Amino acid sequence: MIELPIYDRKGKQVDTLSIDEAVLGTEVRPTLLKQAYVMFHSNRRQGSARTKSRGMVEGSTRKIYKQKGTGNARMGQVRSNIRKGGGVTFAKTRTHEDFRKDMPKKMRQLANKNALLAKLIDGEVKCIVDLEFATPKTSEFKAILDAVGIDRSCLIAVDSENRNAAVSARNIANVDTIRIDQLNVFELLNHRYLVVDKTSMEAFLDGSAWKKAEEVA
Repeated sequence: MIELPIYDRKGKQVDTLSIDEAVLGTEVRPTLLKQAYVMFHSNRRQGSARTKSRGMVEGSTRKIYKQKGTGNARMGQVRSNIRKGGGVTFAKTRTHEDFRKDMPKKMRQLANKNALLAKLIDGEVKCIVDLEFATPKTSEFKAILDAVGIDRSCLIAVDSENRNAAVSARNIANVDTIRIDQLNVFELLNHRYLVVDKTSMEAFLDGSAWKKAEEVA
């Protein structure tokens, strides 16, 4: 069992949350994490890179100088692929390339949980009693992060209905927010710390976060 400290807003430990490693995959699986990370990264690629062939480049079609008698190598138009500013020999003309990868649903879910397990083992999860705000307040949220020792990049995971917390955190440098039901291996591994409130953490562990999201959808 992992004993996760629960902090109040001033950084004082007030409780602990017992987490069974078996729920998160028992042990960290680097191969699975890499596969899932590569999948998420590939699926974010836009795939719209294009280059121009010599026929697409603007410029004169006039021969630069005559074929013979100059002492120079023979040369055609300025749009030639061997000249600076000319076209590309094998230009990319497709407007979209599909880089998408896929994984079975159960593997994706296990990878997300396994990434959280890795964070828990490394002590990079900061669980707060609650992150409710009457109105958005960036300074108060920043004080909470300082109190629990956040000194690197940080991911804030909150319930979808907790908009005030998300708005409070979005203007803090190196801090990103995400809905707890969308927490994934890509975002977890891209940030040093995870900050989450106790209710959201329990919802992630017992699976109720996804059930609630499906009901809303």
